[in-house]
Amino acid sequence: MPTYIALIQEDANGIFRVSFPDLPGVVTAGDSLDEAIEEAEETLEYVAGEWTNPDGSNQLPMPRSMEQLQHDPDFAEAADGGHIVEIDYEADE
Repeated sequence: MPTYIALIQEDANGIFRVSFPDLPGVVTAGDSLDEAIEEAEETLEYVAGEWTNPDGSNQLPMPRSMEQLQHDPDFAEAADGGHIVEIDYEADE
């Protein structure tokens, strides 16, 4: 079961915004940290059913490990001051 990393940042209005470093453009939000995590889980499940790669395949890209992400300067900058949450995804076979 792949585990995707979600970055959660609280904005100035108290909204918790979620992004996935390994799934560009996939975002969601919640009014609380718990709601943002629930939304992240639901969004990941939805996106998996709708995902299309440039080659026409529909399998989500494999996520990087936390160790790999920690070596990514963009990830380090985005994660500063935020929450890092692991979201497990069980693909339908």
